[in-house]
Amino acid sequence: MSEISAAEPAVEDPLALQNQTCFALVVASRSVLALYRPILEPLELTHPQYLVMLALWQHAPLSVKELSALLQLDPGTLSPLLKRLEAADLVRRERNTTDERQLAVSLTQAGRDLRARAEQVPHQVVARLGLDLEELRQLNVALNQIIYAANSAMSSAPGPA
Repeated sequence: MSEISAAEPAVEDPLALQNQTCFALVVASRSVLALYRPILEPLELTHPQYLVMLALWQHAPLSVKELSALLQLDPGTLSPLLKRLEAADLVRRERNTTDERQLAVSLTQAGRDLRARAEQVPHQVVARLGLDLEELRQLNVALNQIIYAANSAMSSAPGPA
């Protein structure tokens, strides 16, 4: 085995765990989601349900297809979330009056009322993270660039042969 001279730069292992963007994203995601859990418990929402409510507070009413695209969730994943939110009387799913094939999702009064309580969630998350608001904004921009790049790469990738 040969020794590496101090003058030679060390070759960085391209497969080193700490160098993997996918690893950093997964661990960061799990950590942040764990931070949300106790904040969302008083609202009786899971994080995926919270995301649905955020989309509806901003854009309701939406079709299931529109909501699925907005959240970048498969309709099969979204359907059980909507059923649970409907059972909690936060949303209503109804057939679209102009197109019976589509389900329209709207907020109930309880769903609209929940928004006032949820307004404190982002402030609590920022406080618990202990990061500067500008740092979080920059991180959000960078993550959105990654999402866009990954989506673009997937849409231009050739399908299975």
